[in-house]
Amino acid sequence: MIGVAGNDSAARIVVGVDGSPPSYAALRWAVGQAELTGATVDAVAAWEPVALYGWSAPVVDSTFDEDVARQALGRELRDVLGADRPVEVREHLVLGNPAQVLLDAAAGAELLVVGSRGRGTFARTVLGSVSQQCALHAPCPVVIVRPD
Repeated sequence: MIGVAGNDSAARIVVGVDGSPPSYAALRWAVGQAELTGATVDAVAAWEPVALYGWSAPVVDSTFDEDVARQALGRELRDVLGADRPVEVREHLVLGNPAQVLLDAAAGAELLVVGSRGRGTFARTVLGSVSQQCALHAPCPVVIVRPD
């Protein structure tokens, strides 16, 4: 569970990061809000194998490497936020459906921040977008940020 490690008494803002421009805008917005409120930011990236959708096509990336993905997440955060961050930003890479991962991460958070559109798959388009699922089911207030 995200938020268990570290200072649980501090306010948390959870933000979804998926490599898209709207998620980068959401990350910047979340850090700005955290700076105003003294909160910590949990930057959450979720991944799931395409095979989970039951498609008969071969898995697109059978060579997924969690260490490489963690490094990519760290690099994205550095590129978007720079080296000097005004607040603590914790990085989380979680296996699972992105909407469910974010909803779980938002338990006990002050705020959940997501981009207006991300890197969705066809299956997610049919089932409903991550931002829509978060807005409908989050256990805390949700901010949906459009790209810059």
